[in-house]
Amino acid sequence: MIRRVVAGDRDAAEALVRAYQGPLFSYMLRMTGRPEVAEDVTQEAFVRALTHLARYDEQYRFSTWLFTIAKRLHVNARAKLAPTFDSGVVGAASSTGHIGSSPSPSDEGTPAELIDGASGALQRALGRLSAEQREVIVLFYQLRWPVEQIGQYMDLPVGTVKSHLFRARARLRSALAEDVSIVAWLAEVPA
Repeated sequence: MIRRVVAGDRDAAEALVRAYQGPLFSYMLRMTGRPEVAEDVTQEAFVRALTHLARYDEQYRFSTWLFTIAKRLHVNARAKLAPTFDSGVVGAASSTGHIGSSPSPSDEGTPAELIDGASGALQRALGRLSAEQREVIVLFYQLRWPVEQIGQYMDLPVGTVKSHLFRARARLRSALAEDVSIVAWLAEVPA
């Protein structure tokens, strides 16, 4: 397919984008926690990849090459973006002691809202991990990359990837156990 894209086949280019757009956006969303940044990085990564596709080395997986482009773009974007604070969230944090706390499940009516609360708790827990741990967790669990591929992508030994996975899982468990919204949500989930 890549050879067809390099040769100018627009249908092949569209198929290539469709095949990798969802996983790349999901990865960047988990890494950034900001949909607008994830969308921008994903779009720019595809622009760069398609522009420089002739440089792609077929001995490596295309996904690894594409995700590396996106990761570098993310690092550059992160360096440029100053943190922003939502005064409503900061105010709520001072009154409740929890930043970004979700409404209790009793206030939420539908299962979809309960899932959104759990997703928010997971995003907050991911935010408590180091950048490397978060990346390993997202690549391993969300994108289902094997540890060998993660090691190659992150330029880390397999043992280090496994160590990051072990420590990140422990920190996630701890962070999720401390998150009031997820504890409340779990109490509401039917057994």
